[in-house]
Formats: sequence, structure tokens, C-alpha cells
Amino acid sequence: MTSTKSRILLGEISGAHGIRGEVLVRSFAAEPENIAAYGPLEDESATQTWALSVVRVTPKGVVARVAGIDDRTAAEKLKGIKLYVERSKLPSAGHDEYYLADLIGLQVTDASGAEVGHILAVPNFGAGDLLEIRRKESIQTDLVPLTQACVPTIDLERGIVVVVMPVLTEGTEQDEDLGGESESSSQP
Repeated sequence: MTSTKSRILLGEISGAHGIRGEVLVRSFAAEPENIAAYGPLEDESATQTWALSVVRVTPKGVVARVAGIDDRTAAEKLKGIKLYVERSKLPSAGHDEYYLADLIGLQVTDASGAEVGHILAVPNFGAGDLLEIRRKESIQTDLVPLTQACVPTIDLERGIVVVVMPVLTEGTEQDEDLGGESESSSQP
């Protein structure tokens, strides 16, 4: 089941930067500065294109110039625009590398092969990529870290992802690591 997605989300304009029309871009490229390496980017509707040139990379994101944008007021109007690139312009993913867009919709099974559900989204809240899994015949979703321990197998050809659900039990060292209390904690 090779993906048929023709466009990949490469970044999002998070706001204006400075007074000369520069913008701050949240880049989803492996190397953030490569956001501008694939030519003009399209908005979500594919009706507008944006040519970016990277000024510098900061801890908050990529500072870039957008062709035709020369002042802060115009730059502020671009906030929230998602930037897409044609998939054909991107390099092929290497061994054990995936475009996150290719994971959305894949079937999820447990280690025994029993169907768990499907991947709804691949969010990242700052601590690493997660798989949001919609449970089979349910509206309930689970978040699972996209790590080798929790996701030992991703088979794009078959459209299957094997997930080992993390188990947290009360009174373990894991609880202490997550800020919880263990059974040996004393109560005042």
C-alpha cells in the first residue's frame, strides 16, 4: 500500500518576525533550513504559492523572507498558513525513515496480529512524535510514542503498523518518573 498523497506538509507560518516583513516558520523538514530548498510552497488549498528564503534558524523556528512581503503588517496576515510541497520534489525516505503523512490511515495491530484500530494523526507536542490511534469500532483514541519499543514494525507496503501499547501500573518507578507517587511514598 504505497502512499498516494501528492503533497506533504512541510511547515507552518507561526507569525511575523521583526518589522521588515520576515516571518517565523515552524519547519517540519528534517533539517529546518531546508524548508526553502524545494522551491515555492503551496497553501493548503493549493491556490497560492509562497517563495521563501531562509534568513536564519533560531530555537523558535526558521526566520524567512517571503517573496512580495515587505512589512510586518503583510507578514502578520500570513500567520497560520500551512506550507505544502509536491511529494515528487522531496527525496525518497531512507531505510527505517517515513514521511509522517504516510502513516496516517494505516491499520494498527498488536504483536499477535489482532486489529487495534488505525492511525488518525501523528502529533508532536515537543517531546517527540506520537501516533494517535483510533480504536477499532470506537471514538476513543490512544497516544503512543513513535519509538522502536512501542512501534517495532511499520510496513507501508502492507499498510500495517504493529504497536506494543505501553503499560503504566500504579506504584512503580514509572509513576515516580512521571511525577506520580509510588506505594513506598509517605503521606503527611
